[in-house]
Amino acid sequence: MKEQTHQQNEIDEKQQFEKPQEIMTDEKPTLTKKTSLNGRPRKSKLGCNFSCKQCRKSFSQKPKLDVHMRVHTREQPYTCEQCGKSFGQIQGFKAHMRIHTGERSYTCQQCGKSFYHAGHFAAHMRIHTGEKPFSCKQCGKSFSQKSNLDVHMRVHTGEKPYTCEQCGKIFSQKQNFKIHMRIHTGERSCTCQQCGKSFRHARNLAVHMRTHTGEKPFSCKQCRKSFSKKPNLIAHMRVHTREKPYTCEQCGKSFGQKQDLYIHMRIHTGEKPYTCTECGKSFAHKSTLNHHMRTHTGEKPFACAQCGKSFTTKTSLKNHMNGHTGTIVFTCDQCGKSLTRKDSIKNHMKIHSREDRFRCCKCGKGFKSKRSLNTHMKLHNGEQSPQH
Repeated sequence: MKEQTHQQNEIDEKQQFEKPQEIMTDEKPTLTKKTSLNGRPRKSKLGCNFSCKQCRKSFSQKPKLDVHMRVHTREQPYTCEQCGKSFGQIQGFKAHMRIHTGERSYTCQQCGKSFYHAGHFAAHMRIHTGEKPFSCKQCGKSFSQKSNLDVHMRVHTGEKPYTCEQCGKIFSQKQNFKIHMRIHTGERSCTCQQCGKSFRHARNLAVHMRTHTGEKPFSCKQCRKSFSKKPNLIAHMRVHTREKPYTCEQCGKSFGQKQDLYIHMRIHTGEKPYTCTECGKSFAHKSTLNHHMRTHTGEKPFACAQCGKSFTTKTSLKNHMNGHTGTIVFTCDQCGKSLTRKDSIKNHMKIHSREDRFRCCKCGKGFKSKRSLNTHMKLHNGEQSPQH
């Protein structure tokens, strides 16, 4: 069905009708001399004696050449009185008139679908037969319609005939050009019937619909976890491969996801984009702001299953649970990182403070000044540190 849609998009005014196949019989063909009404012999259709000087296409009869020339001159002598649309050939005009009369002369016996044009009906029948008579000479790929082959050939030629007048971007397919134009017009033709949200592309609507249906078609083969979007699956796979393609240029720390690198960079820049509307305190992480807001609301959503005591953060609950289990673990209240030594958690907490913003990329130790960091780096480089 996709190929049929492309045909509608690519062919504007022209209708491409293919020649019907000849009925094969066991009888040998006989040649008869045809005469015109005035008794003169007609020219044989086997000879193409009339050639177009512009594209070299040949025809057996001059009237056919005259009709063909309208492709170059863009002459359209046949005009529809109902809608004003014009055509270069009378066949195209007659086929167009069926739109107004509602006549669909060609009906598929297999699925019941009806068509205005014989060409569209013939193309539709290939869906049932699987026939793909139009093949690319360069890569061998086959198509059920010639128009689709013409579009495909632009992959090899690099031709992109559709240009956006607003931004200059070019496209090889008319459908992609139309979709692009919605960026400039603001048109969002794909609307979700459940929540009313609109999208420019049908594929974006299809992805959005998974939020309502709960469909998660992309599954991890290693742990069977499923995702509604393929990019989410790709990001998840780094958990298994341990790939960390995003590296901090300041301290060398690497991350599996780009978003995690953005958040990490706030340690170096001191950026705190999340501000409490109650007291004005700012935070580097949204989750930290959410935890902080509970100090104003009094909300304590994390309850101990053993004694019933509640806490504002999950980390505080974990620390509390260690009292029941006898495990001594020190957990950071801001990011949830757990360490077994008290001095280690103290050093770690400096990451979240404005102190020690100059960090060693080798051991993670922080310093208040760049000079102190440079002095420290000599220890890693094997140089003698200055005597104090």
